[in-house]
Amino acid sequence: MANAELLLLEPIEDLGNEGDTVSVAAGYARNYLLPRGKAIPVTRANRKQIESLRTRSEKRRASELEAAEAIKGRLEGMSIVFAVKTGPGGKMFGAITAQDLIDRIGEEGVNLEKKQVSLYNPVKSLGKHTTRIRLHPEVTIDFDFEVVSENPIEEEDEEAGTQGA
Repeated sequence: MANAELLLLEPIEDLGNEGDTVSVAAGYARNYLLPRGKAIPVTRANRKQIESLRTRSEKRRASELEAAEAIKGRLEGMSIVFAVKTGPGGKMFGAITAQDLIDRIGEEGVNLEKKQVSLYNPVKSLGKHTTRIRLHPEVTIDFDFEVVSENPIEEEDEEAGTQGA
């Protein structure tokens, strides 16, 4: 099969970042990347554009990394507690999902996307939990949050009754 050498004009998932030179199937280049303006063929005439794209891409990556580090610093100082309704024995009604976590963090002024939060299974138990948040390919954080009962757990009431007797 024939391949085409292209310069990416914007980041394309699973292919490369802006300013990268990639080799792709000729049909993919001809039918998707070139008509949509996502890439240009690598020729001698494009060398100047290639260099300017690379420098712009490196500056953008550096600023994204710096922003991710700043968000990481804010998340490290953050403490999130979810108060949920519980039934007999402290069993939760419902669950805490990744979207719930994103919404609560958003209330604190840090906006995240769902794909950045690695909470694969909803949290269905009380206590401390940890999830990984990927802010940048080079910046991740293990974020701790806590789930507590908003109403007294019946088991605790029984213990309190025996202590007073």
